[in-house]
Amino acid sequence: MNFKLILNIAVHLLRARLKQSIVAAVGVTFGIAMFITLVSFMHGLNNMLDELMLNRTPHVRLYNEIKPSQNQPISLSKEYKKDINFVNSVKPKDRGKAIYNSKAIIHYLKQDERIVDVAPKITTPVFFNSGTIEISGVVYGIDVAAEEKLFKLSDYVIEGKVSDLTQNNSIIIGKGLADKMLLKKGDVIKITTAKGNLASMKVVGITQIGIADLDNTMSYTSLDTAQKLLGEPTNYITDIQVKLHDITTAPALAAEFRAKFDVDAIDYQTSNSQFETGSTVRSIISYAVGIVLLIVAGFGIYNILNMMIFEKMDSIAILKATGFSGNDVKWIFILLSMVIGITGGLFGLLFGFIFTSIIDVIPFSTAALPTIKTYPIDYNIVYYFVGITFALCTTLIAGLFPALKASKVDPVEIIRGK
Repeated sequence: MNFKLILNIAVHLLRARLKQSIVAAVGVTFGIAMFITLVSFMHGLNNMLDELMLNRTPHVRLYNEIKPSQNQPISLSKEYKKDINFVNSVKPKDRGKAIYNSKAIIHYLKQDERIVDVAPKITTPVFFNSGTIEISGVVYGIDVAAEEKLFKLSDYVIEGKVSDLTQNNSIIIGKGLADKMLLKKGDVIKITTAKGNLASMKVVGITQIGIADLDNTMSYTSLDTAQKLLGEPTNYITDIQVKLHDITTAPALAAEFRAKFDVDAIDYQTSNSQFETGSTVRSIISYAVGIVLLIVAGFGIYNILNMMIFEKMDSIAILKATGFSGNDVKWIFILLSMVIGITGGLFGLLFGFIFTSIIDVIPFSTAALPTIKTYPIDYNIVYYFVGITFALCTTLIAGLFPALKASKVDPVEIIRGK
């Protein structure tokens, strides 16, 4: 088989039906461009939402959960151990929210090479007093340096600075809470704890994460201030937040820490399972739509090649009569199809990149996401590789069936008919 000659004939046939060939190539171009644009935008959106969640969520969280004791007194009795016992109105076990021996646990975790760093935190419900109105909320007592390192809290502070929390009796409140109470930086807010402790704190900043439920209730203060607010000692900590080098190990490490330190532990996948499901569904939809576009383009190539074979029956008969085998004719039409696929695919990659670049600079401003300025795009080269590979496969299959049909043409019948 003379490959150069066969390719030359394929190009000649393509030029003879140039308009139809261009239409087929444009179909492939459009399919790949839309596939890359859709997948890049959808994955960019998923990455943005994942970062929004992961930036504010520890990979593993250690805490004491309020729950009833698993071993009731009657189940410990030897006399009734083998009997069926019904226990009603079981009350939760009062273990307290504080993690026992928290400083030793933090020191141990900091030595673990699998862990990036650890951030202690105090979580306590409070009432924010606005005149005679009490608004329920939550105060997070944080280690300012560790919180900034692991969770980039400053990215969500729209007024003031995180470092100002090192001042005594200072607090950063959520945007929704500030709007409800008409507070701004420099104002003083009164807080009542669940134990009845009353404190006046200076607002040194306002934060906005973009999740309304959090922005309407949350506030941040330093670890020392939170301990003083609750009247607790310096070793009082309710949460230990852990960031890992490899987040896929979070479930296994959560189980390990739960057994080792006798505390409750939860990984980010378990605590955000609904969020993970949403990201997966969006990715499946984007890939499905893109693949459908490429399949439609493949049908266009199939139809054009099929019509070309009917119109070029004379040429095919002459080729076979002059010594070209059925295999040679088959490869002529396969190469013709691949030329269309490669040309359309390369232009599809180019236009896909252009479209995503245009979307990437379109302003995207919303009060819910103050740190996002433009629409998110993920420029992952994998999407381009998947797009061109699927396009070539589609055009190959679309050209194979007409090529097999052309290879079976009997030149004697065609010439006799003429």
